[in-house]
Amino acid sequence: MANSKSTENDFENQYDSTWDDEDDEEQRYRMKVSKQQTHRTRRDLYAAKDMQNYRRMCQNIKIARRSEDYEREMFNLKFYQNKIPSRPDGLFIQDFHQYWFHDYNKLENMHSCIQWLFPIQEQGVNHCAHVLTQKEIKFFRKDEQLKRRLLTSYKLMLDFYGIKLLDENTGVVGHAENWTERFENLNRNAHHNLGLTRILKCLGILGFEHYQAPLVQFFLTETLVKGRLPEVKRSVLDYFMFSVLNTSKRKELIRFAFEKFEPKEEFVWCPKRIQIRFLKEIKTTKAETPETHPSGSESGVRWPTSNDF
Repeated sequence: MANSKSTENDFENQYDSTWDDEDDEEQRYRMKVSKQQTHRTRRDLYAAKDMQNYRRMCQNIKIARRSEDYEREMFNLKFYQNKIPSRPDGLFIQDFHQYWFHDYNKLENMHSCIQWLFPIQEQGVNHCAHVLTQKEIKFFRKDEQLKRRLLTSYKLMLDFYGIKLLDENTGVVGHAENWTERFENLNRNAHHNLGLTRILKCLGILGFEHYQAPLVQFFLTETLVKGRLPEVKRSVLDYFMFSVLNTSKRKELIRFAFEKFEPKEEFVWCPKRIQIRFLKEIKTTKAETPETHPSGSESGVRWPTSNDF
């Protein structure tokens, strides 16, 4: 009979397709879990299912094949072409780009604008905004002016969060000059986690997939390494990390998260069999590059064993 904790771990990862391409032998392997181990952390299954649905939706995009897409009004496209204003606020895309940079009070209090600036294939709380159509996706991906405007919207919101785009080619980001103040705002207002998730989804849908991993890497470092943004940490692990469409990049981010996360026995964002592999890889790397400690001192680090899970 399967161990209950092992079964529980499989259940928690049922909505995660990240490791579906692993070989059959490793897929069959399941780690024995100590009966004494109690996991306080639980994976957010709603988040896992939401992000898997998003990734599958992106995989299944068939550009403008459905006749109803031709019949539907392209509100998101027209907004980004500066032909219609957002609703209910009545603002054109050029208004946002010209007048809203660094105006943090406006951006903080205007919750309806994020759905117009970053359209996705899901209905949000602003019912005056419109779900992105497949035909619109086609236009966004091939039209350079639309892509430049979306990039400007991205920079606008990064600045609001205290982040700046360092390289437009790679998507690498870093701290803005006022990052301390803006990080405090992020920690105070949890609803921004939803906005960041929407932005990451939009980047993947509309041709900026290569921007996803650098932004997630930034947040993983800020939360797990630097210890900043404690109120964002859970969203980074549940949502941001699994928005990355590139499977190899997503695996790298999960491995990085596992390496930096403590305590490791509470890590629930990949199967235990994968965590065993990560532990072996990390230990091998440590052995190949031993750290020098003062005479008579110990590192103070206790590596988990399989019995810890």
